[in-house]
Amino acid sequence: MQVNIKTPKEIALMRESGRLLAEVFHMLDDFVKEGISTLEINNQVDSFIRNKLHARPASVGQYGYQYALNSSVNEVVCHGVPRNTAILKSRDIINLDITLEKNGFIADSSKMYLMSDVNPLAKRLVKTTYEAMWAGIKKVRPGATLGDIGAAIQKIAENNGYSVVKEFCGHGIGREMHEEPQILHFGKPGTGLCLQEGMTFTIEPMINQGKAKTKTKKDNWTVITADKKLSSQWEHTILVTQTGFEVLTLRQEETNRI
Repeated sequence: MQVNIKTPKEIALMRESGRLLAEVFHMLDDFVKEGISTLEINNQVDSFIRNKLHARPASVGQYGYQYALNSSVNEVVCHGVPRNTAILKSRDIINLDITLEKNGFIADSSKMYLMSDVNPLAKRLVKTTYEAMWAGIKKVRPGATLGDIGAAIQKIAENNGYSVVKEFCGHGIGREMHEEPQILHFGKPGTGLCLQEGMTFTIEPMINQGKAKTKTKKDNWTVITADKKLSSQWEHTILVTQTGFEVLTLRQEETNRI
């Protein structure tokens, strides 16, 4: 496993990509609402990244994908494809997963948006997933292991009666969208790769309301829960620092988390 340890100059560039990506979500906070389509959201994000931030939506052209984001609604676990026929309704939850490249380095983050009439059980799933992601993030420091991260996430999910999706995971990131190592969202403390200062990777748990099993739709992109129950995901790009971690994609409303 070849893990790319970032230099101070590379970290500075990644920090800038992360800052710009946080701006995208800040813009979306006022844009995403019921009655608009996921394709409209995609087009807004694409234009904002290119024209306002003078950066590149990194998912466009990656693995043949055509869009600036993944839009995963309700039972969609990940990789939901934006469509003009997918109109957000008042009880929907949606994950928007966006990657941005600036000066050769990529940041990756996702956020859940809840429409106006989301039921309490859906809100609980989304909140628990968010807390699970942060529990994993707070395990990050030099000398910790990947198993420490996964175990912290798994514990919160399962203690709340949910299941962790195992087919998809976080990943190293930098000049490439997907680098080593893989970041599993389950595991045992003290196992797996030991973290080093200068590593950059994503933590992005996918937590299901029902069983963990998933299936992929005929478009070969969209992954849904096999039992059609809800799924939730949050994601940040993380740097291992000398003393702990830095969230490179931290959003304005999250500054109290660190």
